[in-house]
Amino acid sequence: MDLFSFTRMVDMFFKYHKLFLSGIGMTLLLSLITVVISTIFGTMVALLRMSRIKLIRFIVTTYIEIFRSTPLMVQVMVIYFGAAAFGWKINISFIKDFNAFFWGLLVLVLNSSAYVSEIVRSGINAVDAGQTEAARSIGMSKGMAMRLVILPQAVRNILPALMNEFVAIIKETSIVSLCGISEIMFRAKDVIAISYRTLEPYVIAAILYFIIVFPLSKIVSQIERRLNASVTR
Repeated sequence: MDLFSFTRMVDMFFKYHKLFLSGIGMTLLLSLITVVISTIFGTMVALLRMSRIKLIRFIVTTYIEIFRSTPLMVQVMVIYFGAAAFGWKINISFIKDFNAFFWGLLVLVLNSSAYVSEIVRSGINAVDAGQTEAARSIGMSKGMAMRLVILPQAVRNILPALMNEFVAIIKETSIVSLCGISEIMFRAKDVIAISYRTLEPYVIAAILYFIIVFPLSKIVSQIERRLNASVTR
């Protein structure tokens, strides 16, 4: 039996295109929700890490280091199967397989937020300290100065890194197929089970990820070049 056939792969895609397209939809949905939540939560974590209260800094730093220092696959296995072991199920009657979706999404958000928090913190630290002093001198509180003066400037510095993190999220969604979430990799495994062919479905999955990620990577690079050009003017 031949190991790989390009013609068979094309035929397989058209035959099972609905499965693959539904996988693309789930991948994009997971990525979008993760981007939104991790941006908000990651920013909050970054601000908490800069707190003057040592206990808060310790807790937040521990969370960040754990999720940045362990593989995402291990995090999925521990949280998803750990929740199952304790009998923690989050079900919504009108949403199919919501429990798997919830725990998979939670892992992605916690993992991404740990990285986003460090990106945001580095951006805040890159803003000149004189900006805070100037804001405080005109009567702004520390929180107001951070919200109205520091964060807007930090966003400009960290935007390329944030966008690269979000592009990475799309690729990392493949890991949550372990939870049974029907994203691209899960659908590829469905096709393998139906067709008894292994390589072609995985190649199709790789091509689909490339089609999604490559244009986004180019857009991020273009934005980064424009930001760098505007800074040097």
